[in-house]
Amino acid sequence: MTESAITPAAHTRGTPGFRRATGALFAAGLTTFMTLYCVQALLPALSFDLHLSPATSSLTISVSTAAMAIAVVPLTAVSDAWSRTGMMTLALSAAALLGVAAAFAPNFAALLVIRVLQGLALAGLQATAMSYLAEEVHRESLGQAMGLYVAGNGIGGMAGRLVADGILDLTGSWRWAIGAVGVAAAVCAVLFRLTIPASVRFVPRDPSPRALAAGIGRALPDSGLLRLYVIGFVAMAAFVTVYNYLGFRLIAAPFHLSQTAAGLLFVAYAAGSFSSAAAGRLVDRFGRPRVLIPALLITLAGLAVMLVPQLGAVIPGLVVFTVGFFAAHAVASGWVGGRATALGAQGAAVYLFFYYIGSAVGGTVGGVAYSAHAWGGLTLYCACLVAVALLSALTLRRLRPATPRPAPDPGPDATAGAPGKTGAETGA
Repeated sequence: MTESAITPAAHTRGTPGFRRATGALFAAGLTTFMTLYCVQALLPALSFDLHLSPATSSLTISVSTAAMAIAVVPLTAVSDAWSRTGMMTLALSAAALLGVAAAFAPNFAALLVIRVLQGLALAGLQATAMSYLAEEVHRESLGQAMGLYVAGNGIGGMAGRLVADGILDLTGSWRWAIGAVGVAAAVCAVLFRLTIPASVRFVPRDPSPRALAAGIGRALPDSGLLRLYVIGFVAMAAFVTVYNYLGFRLIAAPFHLSQTAAGLLFVAYAAGSFSSAAAGRLVDRFGRPRVLIPALLITLAGLAVMLVPQLGAVIPGLVVFTVGFFAAHAVASGWVGGRATALGAQGAAVYLFFYYIGSAVGGTVGGVAYSAHAWGGLTLYCACLVAVALLSALTLRRLRPATPRPAPDPGPDATAGAPGKTGAETGA
């Protein structure tokens, strides 16, 4: 009996299963970034209401992303042993309920505790989504599927900020704003559950700490994966820093924008959603190195343009910066999935660990740079981070293909994460 007679066919672009899978993961990404980053639009209000410095108020983001980073690796093992769709449904539901609970936090310390719990909940989604796509989507359609998932992240980041900012403007209360985002996240969680196709290609794996350590052990020594982890860490640190503190810059001199007007600039996230989806299609056509390096150069260009103290420069600069970041993240995360699957390693989980640690640590350090040297210091800090990512990407062009190794208990279609290109072209 052939393997195709045993293993159900993977979803390919244009099929109903592909549309349902990518649509459900789009909603999941929407929920994740909407819940995680809605407080960015509220940082000035939190600082004023609770008498906090910009760096201290940013802890509402940092503690969530740090919790995600810490929990994503062990929850990957739980997902490998339990259920992809079950894990993602539970994660989204818990995060939405905690979002509503955050509106009733009696003080800043309680708010931080709830945000930590939200990060732990969302780690279940992050630990599972890329593995689900790698298993259920055909390798020749994986780049587009990953791009659409990252696009959901971008739309979610924009929607969370705009909803929070709009409710804050109407009510004058950050509590109402956070609660409204929690309700919106609950709606997305229901849509996800109703549309996600079952994990028909999923095979449970050994959830023991020894098996998890073995998977991580195969992920860490690989030089290609290490460079991709660096890219995720530094790029996310720069991205979160810009969006954390741009609102503080715009409500001060020389702009003097209102809180609502400053929040409208988060519409730039939409450009990131389009660029991540486009990057996925370009990867399927041209290969990852030819997309990743230009994406990081675009990110640097956007940073430079934002230095000009005029809205006519800040707005397009933010759009360019966002386009570059989301394209780079879509390429890097897909590259990790392909290379780690070939190695039988827990690469996706380790990538997400570095990605969200970059958000937690890099965003807070960026607040120190902003407080000490204003926007010029913040720009220099972020430019150095993106330059590190660019150097890593340049060395990836010469990366040798991964030599496939059998995992202790591999699932079906061990090359599901690799693109439909040669190893030399993609580095997988």
